[in-house]
Amino acid sequence: MNAAPADQIRLLDVQALDQRLSQLAHKRKSLPEHAEIESLTTDLAQLRDLLVASTTEESDTAREQVKAEQDVDQVRQRATRDQQRMDSGSVTSSKDLESLQREIVSLAKRQGDLEDVVLEVMERRESAQERVTELTDRVSAVQAKVDDATARRDAATGELDEETAMLTKERDVVAGSVPADLLKLYDKLRAQQGGVGAARLYQRRCEGCRLELNITEVNDVKAASRDTVLRCENCHRILVRTADSGL
Repeated sequence: MNAAPADQIRLLDVQALDQRLSQLAHKRKSLPEHAEIESLTTDLAQLRDLLVASTTEESDTAREQVKAEQDVDQVRQRATRDQQRMDSGSVTSSKDLESLQREIVSLAKRQGDLEDVVLEVMERRESAQERVTELTDRVSAVQAKVDDATARRDAATGELDEETAMLTKERDVVAGSVPADLLKLYDKLRAQQGGVGAARLYQRRCEGCRLELNITEVNDVKAASRDTVLRCENCHRILVRTADSGL
């Protein structure tokens, strides 16, 4: 393949732009904010699950407390009625009075037991409420960190995208001035060779594979016409001659 020396030099400009675009893409993908957001999002999901569980527990204990207080109230009302019957003098039978007294004593013990249950449920509910408050604060704090990291990521990607768009336009202009067959070969090699399809020959060394040409290869390069599109014998990339090739 033949191409004017100036076209081959422009191919190096295309290569430089492609390398910069690859660097920008890698930088965008590797922004530390990505990992930070992923880690924080995982933490946030776990905290929200815990918050849901604690909120459910608080709701359950609230219902349990209401039921326990209702039980206490029922026993208290019954004991009050029994006491009123005794105080009214309507019960005259000694047997009935004795039975009523035993019931009042039993109700008093039952009320005491139920009030202990109420206290135990209230303690559990208070603990659940404290846990809900704590987890709500933690969720808010982690969410704030997620929002901050997201803002930083968006700002960084915005700058990188802006530079990428500018370089892409420049690349299109420069590549448009390179002969189609030469550009096609370059793109093919670039895909095969890790993003580098053309390399400068600098001081008898291929800047693609970093290997120095042997004497035979140097003589072959010297003998080739300036329009000949050379290929590195080692890495097979397009080898572009410049004033610094050392020939």
